[in-house]
Amino acid sequence: MESERFDCLRAFDLSEISDRGNLLAGVDEAGRGPLAGPVVAAAVILPINVVILGLNDSKKISPRRREILYEDIKGKCLVGVGIADEQEIDTLNILQASRLAMKKAVLALPCTPDLVLIDGRETLDLAFPQKAVIGGDGKSASIAAASIIAKVYRDRLMDEWHETYPAYNFKKHKGYPTRDHIQKIREVGPCPIHRKSFGPVQEAWQQLGITENSF
Repeated sequence: MESERFDCLRAFDLSEISDRGNLLAGVDEAGRGPLAGPVVAAAVILPINVVILGLNDSKKISPRRREILYEDIKGKCLVGVGIADEQEIDTLNILQASRLAMKKAVLALPCTPDLVLIDGRETLDLAFPQKAVIGGDGKSASIAAASIIAKVYRDRLMDEWHETYPAYNFKKHKGYPTRDHIQKIREVGPCPIHRKSFGPVQEAWQQLGITENSF
């Protein structure tokens, strides 16, 4: 089953690079929805002779399996990571911050790709040949690999932030708007890594009379 899925994902990539060169980079992001922390993007070039069984959309893989695949991808592929922090998200909006993180990820690759496949509907402000692929993390091996790198990298960052701000339990929900997370924001107020432009954070900010200078 895993072998068949990988072959299918790989076939999609090969069909895209048949007349463009061999270096195809898949790009995906993690962290659009959370109320806190950065959005993280990854770009992955999966060499033609490399097989990584278990690749799939990161949301369909268990946390333990994602960790294993993360190390496998890092060891066998060319990887770039890009981050847009909460300040960039608040300044640009989440869509543009996500695009910025993806652009940073591509530019962080150790070599220039012949083609960039981007999960979603939009391309990036880059001179490289590129193509947007809706649902790409379930179609392309390289995008699936990028989705895993981005997800695990961001989860690890949020685990680190948990140590700094334990009251919010970031280690459990990674900053996503769970009931407990929203309740905690209402009780003690936002912390510096909360996204001030997001509704639940804004509401708590106003209710508690917190000013921007408090951050």
